[in-house]
Amino acid sequence: MLDLLLTGARVRTFDPAQPWAEAVGIDGGRIAYVGPAAEAPSAKETRHLGGSLVTPGIIDSHNHLLLGFDPDAVSLEGAETLTEVRSRIAGLAQERPDLDWICAENAVYSIVENRRPNAADLAGLTDRPIFVTTYDQHSVWLNDAALSALGITAGADIAWGNPEYDRDGRPTGWVTDFYTSAMTSAGLAALQRDIPMYSPELRYRKLLGSLEMATRSGITTIVEPQVPIAEINLFERALTEGRLSSRVIAALFHPVDSAPAFRTDLRTAVDDAPRSDRLRFGPVKLYADDVIEPHTAWMLEDYANRPGHRGHPSVPVGELSRIVTELDRLGFQTHTHATGDGGIRLALDAIEDAQRTNGTRDRRHGIVHVECLDPADLPRFAELGVTAAMQPRHASPDLIEGTWMDNIGEQRWDRAWRVRSLMESGAHVALSSDWQVGEMDPLVGIYSALTRAGLDGTNSWTQNEIITLDQALAGYTREGAWAWHADDSLGVIRMGAQADIVAWSADLYRLDPAGLLDQRAELTIVGGEIVHDAHGDAASRIDVAAKTLDHGQSCSGHSHG
Repeated sequence: MLDLLLTGARVRTFDPAQPWAEAVGIDGGRIAYVGPAAEAPSAKETRHLGGSLVTPGIIDSHNHLLLGFDPDAVSLEGAETLTEVRSRIAGLAQERPDLDWICAENAVYSIVENRRPNAADLAGLTDRPIFVTTYDQHSVWLNDAALSALGITAGADIAWGNPEYDRDGRPTGWVTDFYTSAMTSAGLAALQRDIPMYSPELRYRKLLGSLEMATRSGITTIVEPQVPIAEINLFERALTEGRLSSRVIAALFHPVDSAPAFRTDLRTAVDDAPRSDRLRFGPVKLYADDVIEPHTAWMLEDYANRPGHRGHPSVPVGELSRIVTELDRLGFQTHTHATGDGGIRLALDAIEDAQRTNGTRDRRHGIVHVECLDPADLPRFAELGVTAAMQPRHASPDLIEGTWMDNIGEQRWDRAWRVRSLMESGAHVALSSDWQVGEMDPLVGIYSALTRAGLDGTNSWTQNEIITLDQALAGYTREGAWAWHADDSLGVIRMGAQADIVAWSADLYRLDPAGLLDQRAELTIVGGEIVHDAHGDAASRIDVAAKTLDHGQSCSGHSHG
């Protein structure tokens, strides 16, 4: 007798031998039946799904669990004017006199037209330090009180970013290269000393909150792409406490300026880390460049609105190849951030050099984002067996108008997020959210992949890169499993595979793209365990467990002078 039977459904298996079915049976954490409902064995528990869609569980191949949302910061999502930004920050400052730091998240780069935001734009809101992160976590915006508290004066350096200075050498209040610096050992230590929202306990609470959201969203495997060695213990704690409701693959962060001995430390950290079917360490996160919005990604030609400037690689040309070659020799799979066409080429060159030098095969190195891809480099993903880990939501006009589009210039828009072109070239494209840069809900990502439009359905662009629902679901399931060497057990519904399954609220194949945004995951099953039930006890159990945490004040504490 089966443990659980899901029946009365349309089951998209992504198994070429049996693409569709009506029922799925689970026993001992694995799939034990796939086929017609009338022939299904008896089960201890049966769920009748009323013709809704069942798919393999979603594999989110790039999801920053540790970022989460801060309950004591104000979100600037949807704030498109400086007036609105100031209003929201002032509101938090007025409502929370207990906070020593006023923190805000998710600012867009275009909040001030034709220039970077600066400290003067935040003047008069509060006498306390203000710390604002951009929606992509790559830049920080500070007021004068924060500059003073952090000791950022003319020419000063900080461990977690690069302050910008005006022509007179005075700090502007804008800090670039934040996330690439903040997750180094020195950067994280400085953040945890200076900014209370980065304390280990609050980072752990964000991790748990993100996991809760993932299971509600139908996500059964998450790749956390940037874990400092110092924060491995947060994931070990979640495992020990039974809080890993989704499987987690944790990629350890490798600062590109680390000494060679650091790679031995990585190998030791992975070898000593706990092993579980819910938690795996091993991939290594690198940066080839930064991001396009603040003109810090590396481009092959000048930025359209900044003649003579092409950004910069994260390391000198040649150094990334040496790093990737050594990591590949040590058995590591790499997950390299690259957004500009120069950064993408640099990453591809490094992987090709590593494979040629070491003679390795099927390492399945990945390049994440792939935002602006030169046509000459498109076929290299399939040729080298490199995964393109991409986020369809990032291509939405409502996120990139006024910054990304203008910086790249219309003559290069046809290089933007070439999801369909890469798929048709034979490359493996693993889709993901990049939470919290984008919404975690995979249905939002799928909608974006099917429309290349904003969430209101307007301004669809680069429509040659639109893909089908089936392609999008494959990118979130089968392709994600391949990317992480799990295609024998995940990303597919077939006999013997892990029972990682999601039942949706409707048959997604019968909806137009806009209708996807009204749907949800009804059941999320990981290893045969129901970890989310929209109508049952599992959802309540997760919510109650999360609420038992003491939600402290993530931006409170004393500023550092």
